[in-house]
Amino acid sequence: MTNVDAAPWMHETLQQGLNYLNGGRTQEAADCASRVISAKRDLPEAHFLVGLVALATDQNKAALQAFATVAQFDPRSGAAWAQIAKISMALGRSADASIALTNAIKFDDGSANSAQLIGIVTTMLGEHQDALTWYAKATQLLPNNLGFLANHATALMYLGRLNEAQDMVRLALKIQPAFPNAHWLLSGLKKATDDEHINDMRKLLSSGRFRAADVAYLNYACAKELEDLEKWGDAFDSFATGAAAYRTTVTFDETAEADMYKALERLYTREWLDAGPAGHDDVSPIFIVGQPRSGTTLVERIITAHSQVHSAGELRQLTNEIQRLTNYEGQTRLSTNLVELAADMDYAALGRAYIESTQKLRGSTPHFVDKLPSNFLFVPIILKALPNAKIVQLRRDPMDACFSSFKQLFADAYPHSYDQREMARHHARYYHLANTWRTRFQDRFREVSYEDIASNFEPNARALINYLGIPWEDACLTFHEHKTAVATASSVQVRRPAHTESIGRWRRYERQLQDMRDELQKHSVPLER
Repeated sequence: MTNVDAAPWMHETLQQGLNYLNGGRTQEAADCASRVISAKRDLPEAHFLVGLVALATDQNKAALQAFATVAQFDPRSGAAWAQIAKISMALGRSADASIALTNAIKFDDGSANSAQLIGIVTTMLGEHQDALTWYAKATQLLPNNLGFLANHATALMYLGRLNEAQDMVRLALKIQPAFPNAHWLLSGLKKATDDEHINDMRKLLSSGRFRAADVAYLNYACAKELEDLEKWGDAFDSFATGAAAYRTTVTFDETAEADMYKALERLYTREWLDAGPAGHDDVSPIFIVGQPRSGTTLVERIITAHSQVHSAGELRQLTNEIQRLTNYEGQTRLSTNLVELAADMDYAALGRAYIESTQKLRGSTPHFVDKLPSNFLFVPIILKALPNAKIVQLRRDPMDACFSSFKQLFADAYPHSYDQREMARHHARYYHLANTWRTRFQDRFREVSYEDIASNFEPNARALINYLGIPWEDACLTFHEHKTAVATASSVQVRRPAHTESIGRWRRYERQLQDMRDELQKHSVPLER
């Protein structure tokens, strides 16, 4: 993308800006871009640097504008289109992302970075087989890039190609034995039969040279393998150390969350639902909601094994469209202000907007599943905007649900899950709100117990399909044999038949989880089924 019309000093300044950016000096990098743009406003490379700086400082909308400017001045910039596609997906604009992705592929510059970006976007669009092709291209071009290898391995894992994923992770560890993310991936891909890998990771941890997030990766990996070896006390110590480390990297405003739950309960009554015009009458969406690690992926796999149902993944389109239609400008994705604004909006418009925004993700079947657990917050909004949609609400034993989240290292979601008492208080808010929705709207959605479906599988699977109003197919019983991708924390586990091994698992740690138990009881959450 080098512009021959630019003066040499401009290219030198932009290179200096890139060096600043790579060194974490974002303001100096921005200054370099600004100096060049002042001299030559139509230089694409300068605006590309502006976009990179904006990404580095978590300013997605500014980055999108910068890369759009690059594409305006250089419509054949595949790198710019790839960035536009990725940011559009992050902002929930899947239609825009799809158009940008088409241009990124059309004008692909053959670079490893572009291949990696295209892989990331195709992953976000749920096209995991295509994503794997692009990740393979990126790792072929830059075989020693650890991040590229990790993404390649993750794509293989999502597709159920676990042995190949292990090989890719081991390759990354051969290049860099102190790569925490690779150790964490490897621990999830296999069942430990000895403590060799655990000892390797403990040696790394003893060096004291890792940042908090990496300490978390290594400890969660150790904990998983210690559980495999049934060394329960050591496993919990590693879970707790990893959680404490990761908690220092995330922000959780508990007061704001509590206020939002109160607003939901105050505003979204049965009278509110029954008042006003009907929503959009589309029958295709199936929402699976609840807490993470409560069986949502298991239920999704059962349903999407059916020939009439496609898995669209964990979509953010519902919240995105609520934000757009209410002109929400809050600093956080969810807030009391958003809940209040959403109580008085055009719900038919919301239903239509949701259906249109999911068009590229829903496949070609009559129905599709949106499995974003946190949509449980918006059960009444879904009922009003899409009155013919189906909603399946998962519930699980509170201690099992809380502990299962506590022992899982999530990416940028669920910041409440790294502290026992915060996790318990969040679950209490969820529990009481779920009870409220059940009391007010129980005739409009179906609640499913994880324990029931795991321990008495076929009758509950049949009842679930019957609720959806589609004919029974025996493929729903053999969901674990289906080769479709699973892009969640349960990607390995759900390739097994339904089982009861996770029921009551928290009791192995009953003493260590006393804080969690006390907090749940304090907030009137019953612990015994």
